[in-house]
Amino acid sequence: MKRQVHFEMYAVIETGGKQYQVNVGDDVFIEKLDVEADEAVTFDKVLALGGDGKTVIGAPYVEGATVSAKVVKNGKAKKITVFTYKPKKGEKRKLGHRQPYTKVKIEAINA
Repeated sequence: MKRQVHFEMYAVIETGGKQYQVNVGDDVFIEKLDVEADEAVTFDKVLALGGDGKTVIGAPYVEGATVSAKVVKNGKAKKITVFTYKPKKGEKRKLGHRQPYTKVKIEAINA
């Protein structure tokens, strides 16, 4: 008996100097965008598209391909502690940092 395997369409996008593999319906935490909550955003830097046994890889981007998303919220990640010291010198420094992010929900992959 053969099993039917259904591949969902996915895309690899670039934003904020990072690359993300996304599917429709995914919630993705990306580098902060200058967009308010509940606004639509379009990513046009699509590096690759895949699904149904086919893969299209751009050089460097896939022409005409976009990914539509909706901004869920803007926020800050949990605080991390940055502690540096030099042994035997009495030199130390303690800092805290909260990275800002934008949470987006992927709505459509337009090939």
